[in-house]
Amino acid sequence: MSRMITFAAVAALGIGATGCASAPEHLTATNNPSLYSVHQPIVQRTDFVFDVATSGDGVAPAELARLDAWFDSIDLRYGDQVTIDEAAGYESEAARRDVAGVAARYGLLLVDAAAPITAGQVQPGTVRIVASRAVASVPGCPNWAPAEIAATGNTSSNYGCATNANLAAMVANPNDLVQGQDGSNSGAATATRAIRSYRQAQPTGQGGLRESSTTGGNNR
Repeated sequence: MSRMITFAAVAALGIGATGCASAPEHLTATNNPSLYSVHQPIVQRTDFVFDVATSGDGVAPAELARLDAWFDSIDLRYGDQVTIDEAAGYESEAARRDVAGVAARYGLLLVDAAAPITAGQVQPGTVRIVASRAVASVPGCPNWAPAEIAATGNTSSNYGCATNANLAAMVANPNDLVQGQDGSNSGAATATRAIRSYRQAQPTGQGGLRESSTTGGNNR
């Protein structure tokens, strides 16, 4: 059984050159005397839901084949998040391992977090796979509505479209536009990994110069 649930949220992103002061609520693309951009990314999340039967040994090969075909049908790809929801009081590490193996074929890891809330309860003997896909866009861009900028002192109706639309298109995880990363210490450890490897590497000349023979060649 497969279902699709869609959510939408306005990105909590404020790009402006006037500091942290709150922007008036009446701003529009054609009535914007400030330097705030009224064109903000909208993040839309779609949850694809699929239930598979399990046993004491995990997920049967036939069910894994169904899951693989479902992943292919929804075009599972980079940026999607795959989580597992199980019935209350039930937890199968074997089933999670089997599902993770299928997701790995698409280059994805299972998200170690609670699955999104979906309609209906997960029945004992089954696991629910939720594939979440977030897409960011900036509606109403470009906006070349005629505006008397010089006479009214308004910012261009297209102001912010290029910056925010490019940001929405390039961000790796559109959900970060709504709620950013927690900034835990694991990020610093990842960032310094390359520097640590460089510093701990053995110098290339430590083993001495390589010997090479000058004989055996043709002298002209």
